[in-house]
Amino acid sequence: MSNSRLVKFLIISFSAIWLSACKPETEKKAAPIPVKFVVITMFEIGKDEGDKAGEFQLWKERQHLDTRFPFPNSFHDIYMNEKTGVMGIVTGIGTAHSTAALMALGMDPRFDFSKTYWLVAGIAGIDPEDASIGSAAWADYLVDGDLAHEIDAREKPADWETGYFARYTKKPYDPNKPAPTGEMYEVNHELTEWAFQLTKDIQLPDIESLEATRSRYVNHPNAQRKPFVLKGDQLAAMTFWHGAILNDWANKWTKYWTDGKGEFVTSAMEETGTFLSLSYLSNIGKVDKNRVMVLRTGSNYTMPPPGVTAAENLLAENEGYAGLDAALESAYIVGSTVMNEILGHWDKYKDTIPAAGK
Repeated sequence: MSNSRLVKFLIISFSAIWLSACKPETEKKAAPIPVKFVVITMFEIGKDEGDKAGEFQLWKERQHLDTRFPFPNSFHDIYMNEKTGVMGIVTGIGTAHSTAALMALGMDPRFDFSKTYWLVAGIAGIDPEDASIGSAAWADYLVDGDLAHEIDAREKPADWETGYFARYTKKPYDPNKPAPTGEMYEVNHELTEWAFQLTKDIQLPDIESLEATRSRYVNHPNAQRKPFVLKGDQLAAMTFWHGAILNDWANKWTKYWTDGKGEFVTSAMEETGTFLSLSYLSNIGKVDKNRVMVLRTGSNYTMPPPGVTAAENLLAENEGYAGLDAALESAYIVGSTVMNEILGHWDKYKDTIPAAGK
């Protein structure tokens, strides 16, 4: 290379470096947006606004989640209120969707989730032994209903009550079970208790049509109550199960994996996948898994009333959940109460996670 060409090359190179260094801040890579609160929903019905509501719509409309962030590597675009720091997402239905969506969100370089609180706010089947449709349950334990061995009931040993049993065990409910490796997760009990104490006396909406369904559960006093707030644990399974026999299994499976400390109350699909991703993200400092709360509200009962078969009841529910509208309102009323308390005292809760009695 001749001297003149070398000089010209150096001038161009240094000019490029200088111009890059002098770029206005707006042209440089933007800093991640701090997010204070994420509402995790699983589905929407039709449009995000202005029609029949699914889990996301009330949050989007009432919290003014008007800024849209394209999210092509997941099920649904992200919406946020940048003034309040509240974000809402729709994961899609099922454990696979929720696992993928939360991992993609947590790794998204556009956002800073280091101080974020996470609220799962969804509808669920609810055990009539524990609560009524429209009620809202805060969970301490998230139990997986899929990770197991299974032998068809027609081929199981005669002395087994079920063909469903834990991996690495020799029979159903074998006390010699291994430590959970995906079968059960615990959220922050102190945060859950704080959220429950804050909301336990809220009067939930009692839509007139609920009474007709409640009154049929004559053998379950809690199923006949007006909607209320309680603590109760969540069983996540990809199969939409229904009926008294499977309801009994859900109770035993929850107690089995929580060593008797958990109480099955709500049935859904996504929580173990959601919390697994948040746990892994917590391990690398992207999120804090101790800031996760799970709230599920009863849209339907997990078993039929007397005189109705499981198949008849399930097929009828598939035409429309009896408690859907009440459950959606309850999720918003209870969840937003907790959200507003955290955001209203952000100077305190940014660095200190709330706990009951503190």
